[in-house]
Amino acid sequence: MEDQQWDVVIVANEKKVKVDWKGLRNSRDLIFLWVRRNFVSRYKQTVLGPAWALIQPFFTTVVFSLVFGDIAGLGAQGVPNFVFYLSGTVIWTLFSQSLIQNAGTFVSNAGIMGKVYFPRLVMPIATAISQFITFAIQFAFLILAIVFFVIFGEGVHPNWYALFLPLILIQVSVLGTGIGIIVSSLTTKYRDLSMTVGFFVSLWQYASPIAYDMFGRRSLYERRLAYYFYMLNPITPPINMFRYGFIGTGEIDWLYYGISLVTTAVIAMIGVHMFSKVEKTFMDTV
Repeated sequence: MEDQQWDVVIVANEKKVKVDWKGLRNSRDLIFLWVRRNFVSRYKQTVLGPAWALIQPFFTTVVFSLVFGDIAGLGAQGVPNFVFYLSGTVIWTLFSQSLIQNAGTFVSNAGIMGKVYFPRLVMPIATAISQFITFAIQFAFLILAIVFFVIFGEGVHPNWYALFLPLILIQVSVLGTGIGIIVSSLTTKYRDLSMTVGFFVSLWQYASPIAYDMFGRRSLYERRLAYYFYMLNPITPPINMFRYGFIGTGEIDWLYYGISLVTTAVIAMIGVHMFSKVEKTFMDTV
């Protein structure tokens, strides 16, 4: 027995918070299976299936275009309202779904966690990756819209800042996932949080430049205090860069983008720390 070698050694250590990075690397197949499970289960037994990934942002974009763009006059100058709101909706959906879907990680998967051991971070990582499938469908729709308006000369001007897309997507996904796993960690003891996540995300959307143009006819840039407040919102700079790169509207403030990146990194580290700490005892409280 003393000469036996084990691939995995599970040790209970209440004092140290340690992330099993080696276990995560060895769980690539499990992550892939979990990604597939998340995507399939989302559209299983629906008539339209993955088409919902297009239907939801399409109607959201139409409503925003009519209400905030045409009636309220908060759309972008020189850019069609449809492509302006669609670009914001697509990137916001990636962020919000990464947050919401990960906010119930512990509670919704308690049955599986109580039966078998695997690195618990597999679940939020797989959930975050599965959101990229939905994003890819919506992004393809956005590209078609951009090509249409470019061909017909409607003021859409993609530029080389679009090459920052991988950085933007990673940041947005990490930010949403980080906040989601923080909420998930707290939800094991405070179930009230699970009731407020959707409401909180809805409010956050209106505190972000999704339904309005920060640099448009009623520019926040001219009201410096409001501008500073909105730019300190960590999701605002990547949204502005995404729009600037693909449709050529707005501008990029590198100072606030740097602050956003640092904020994202801090939130992710706090989230991983809390997640790793809670995973040891959550079965006693869930």
